[in-house]
Amino acid sequence: MRPTTIHTGAWRYPGAYPDANFNLGHLRRFAQTLERGKFDAFFMADHLAVLNMPLEALKRSHTVTSFDPLTLLPVLAVDTRHLGLIATASTTFEQPYLIARRFASLDHISGGRAGWNIVTTSNPDAALNFGLEEHMEHDERYRRAREFHDVVTGLWDSWADDAFVRDVESGVYFDPEKLHVLDHKGPYLSVRGPLNIARPVQGWPVIVQAGASESGRQLAAETAEVIFGASPRLADGQAFYKDVKGRMAALGREPDHLKILPGAFVVVGETVDQAREKRARLDSLVHDESAIASLSIALGHDASTFDPDAPLPEVPETNASRSGRERVIALARREALTVRQLAQRLGGYSGLAFVGTPQTIADEMEEWLTGEGSDGFNVMFPYLPEGLDDFVDKVVPELQRRGIFRREYEGTTLRENLGLPRPENRFFRG
Repeated sequence: MRPTTIHTGAWRYPGAYPDANFNLGHLRRFAQTLERGKFDAFFMADHLAVLNMPLEALKRSHTVTSFDPLTLLPVLAVDTRHLGLIATASTTFEQPYLIARRFASLDHISGGRAGWNIVTTSNPDAALNFGLEEHMEHDERYRRAREFHDVVTGLWDSWADDAFVRDVESGVYFDPEKLHVLDHKGPYLSVRGPLNIARPVQGWPVIVQAGASESGRQLAAETAEVIFGASPRLADGQAFYKDVKGRMAALGREPDHLKILPGAFVVVGETVDQAREKRARLDSLVHDESAIASLSIALGHDASTFDPDAPLPEVPETNASRSGRERVIALARREALTVRQLAQRLGGYSGLAFVGTPQTIADEMEEWLTGEGSDGFNVMFPYLPEGLDDFVDKVVPELQRRGIFRREYEGTTLRENLGLPRPENRFFRG
């Protein structure tokens, strides 16, 4: 969710809520529907700048703005009891002390349902909003992110779980022996600590990451507990799954302690043909200007200068997302798409899509799960509320009937529901 859907044409689809991005009533309903469908979490993507595309294209996109995730998600925590709440926060432009404090707060407020989606931020315009003239180089962003992760998790471990004795008779509120001062000084960050909030309910909020570049895969193998993947086909998913889980094993991490969830765009119909018609109608609502702008963002290069009816030319590397750029180039070559055709695909959604009946969608999902292509999915809805309602009311029962999806939540925390262990405090073991 962003905080609604990612498809540029979604707000124009018949029956959709055009104002949903800023309509708290709608967002609360969506969260409650997700919980009724036994979803693990509400995953909120985010940006620290208006998308860097021409205004003629930008004016057509409902994804141009949204609430701040760490302002919205505590509100949704009050409306739900089991649903995880995953917020995006950047390691390039945020400060680790504030990130640690905000996510610890969300974890306490929600009773242990917070997750942090670590991003290094590929949009170069974000740098201009934080006093920088140019964006940090790609690999350097990931080096900073690795240190940032260590600082934030170290701050979460500032207090032992039983540090706050609150002894009314003696007047002792906390045990000083159970407080650790981090005093971190590294290449990118200097943070004294300790964090001025108790250790999170989950120990640490769940660590989520997206990105499939070499740097991204290595960071995920070292630190992530959930990956928002982007494999468009099962064979790609299996290769990614094997690679990242293999890196974990080599690092001494238990491979099952990371859940790989590729993004899956799901359109449900009574028949396969009806589902395809729904998607075709949705894609037709994407304006040409938005399509070319979406392609430009994905490539990190101005695509408006390309011949629209010719194949995609050679595109030089930029400082934008490498994995995203490579996926787009591979798609163009694999399907021999012209620039216009590729742009139309990007303007809607170009990744993994399950378009069909509840039965055919469940068939495809089951193939990914049993074939070690994924551990689950980060489901993306084509339009709201209908796309969400269709999935919860039609696809979820089919998955439950097959015994491959829960009927009740396993626990009260996001970690329990994902099957992830609670991290031990590195400073206060046992």
